Amino acid sequence: MDVVTADARPVRATSEENPDLFRGVRGGGGNFGVVTGIDYRLYPVGPEVVGGIVAWPASEAPAVLDLYRRLAEKAPPELTLVVFMRPAPPAPWLPKDIYGKPIVAILACHSGKLEEGERAVAPIKTFGAPMGDVLVRRPYAQLQALLDGTQPKGRRYYWKSEYLARIETEFCEKFMAHAAKIRSPHSAMILFQIGGALNRIENGHSPVGNRDARYVFNIGGAWEQAADDTANIAWACEAWNDLKTYSTGGTYINFLTQDEGPERIEAALGKNFARLAEVKSHWDLENVFRTNRNIEPA
Repeated sequence: MDVVTADARPVRATSEENPDLFRGVRGGGGNFGVVTGIDYRLYPVGPEVVGGIVAWPASEAPAVLDLYRRLAEKAPPELTLVVFMRPAPPAPWLPKDIYGKPIVAILACHSGKLEEGERAVAPIKTFGAPMGDVLVRRPYAQLQALLDGTQPKGRRYYWKSEYLARIETEFCEKFMAHAAKIRSPHSAMILFQIGGALNRIENGHSPVGNRDARYVFNIGGAWEQAADDTANIAWACEAWNDLKTYSTGGTYINFLTQDEGPERIEAALGKNFARLAEVKSHWDLENVFRTNRNIEPA
């Protein structure tokens, strides 16, 4: 990476050149400098993948969550699955009479061979009686933009998040209960599958901590009017306080909100936090870069 440091020096950060800075910027947030260039290692994907969403009425949630758990536990590296519950959006692939009513849905992406992908998602497409199904072969770039319309600029947002090592039955029951209490047509309860390379790489590889996590749940509040702030934030916090007992104790740093304190940053970075504070003291002793998920210099 090319980095401009707190004292306005342009430096190169690699595993051989300024390795402590290189490690810091690979997961430590914007705490160490302004990154102006990145060399990536790329892998071929697509151009087509098997991806999209299948949705059912929320009454099917117990069975759908059980299906999700079984598929995610044995999913090959090419298959990633997300399950969410929310009021049905006015999407053209859903029947109009379901708009605004609670649904449960699985979003899938299989980035390997197309035929293998279709076999992998067949249990989802043939499960129960879906209300909508757009889980098909499609360009990878199109799948990347599939949910853009759910997060428009100008809406009010408030999220809470935790890592999970596993999906427990009691967690699913509470997940469904809080989804039933959603206060806005735009909010959602979301469960992401993240197990894979995250768990196989040693903890010292980068500042990204919590390598025991295999899922992350996100309580995503979204609404239109400032007058509704209190009710929607209260819903998200109530759900979070009830569900965080199932957490590994860690969280994803990009899901942290402004009102969460330093202890939550430490929860996101885990045992790497102290080492990052030492790197910070070397590259930004005055804490110039502080309007972020801040790591103070040691």
